[in-house]
Amino acid sequence: MIKLHQILTSFFGIGFISKGGGTVAAIATCFIWFVAIAEPNSLLTILITILVTLYGVWGANQVEASWGKDSSKVVIDEVAGMMISLLFVPITEVNLLVALILFRFFDITKPLLIHKLENWPKGWGVMGDDVLAGIYSNVVLQLLIYFNIW
Repeated sequence: MIKLHQILTSFFGIGFISKGGGTVAAIATCFIWFVAIAEPNSLLTILITILVTLYGVWGANQVEASWGKDSSKVVIDEVAGMMISLLFVPITEVNLLVALILFRFFDITKPLLIHKLENWPKGWGVMGDDVLAGIYSNVVLQLLIYFNIW
């Protein structure tokens, strides 16, 4: 029987996609962000991002016993990382696409200490690398916007 935390950590079943579940979860997050977020710098948006991230730590701990350590079924980490990538960024199609590309680049290649966060215990390790990938993506995107690259 699937439990609520399995549904949420798999982001409503996206984590059950055999290949590319993390990318699909990030794309779904971009779509939801585009249609549902009015202000990417509002207190509510920041609080939701924090809650999703904290839930991801707890949820990853809950499913580890049945799914194993850092299971590919857990994609709530990609959702949180993508949300962090988009905080304080004007909502445009170009910004969403660039944020997605940057986030997936940092999440997949894991440069600049990102890979070390995977060694943190339990849910902290599951979420830590994606949170840092989201932060790096956000910083790079903010710089691109600031210097008016497009």
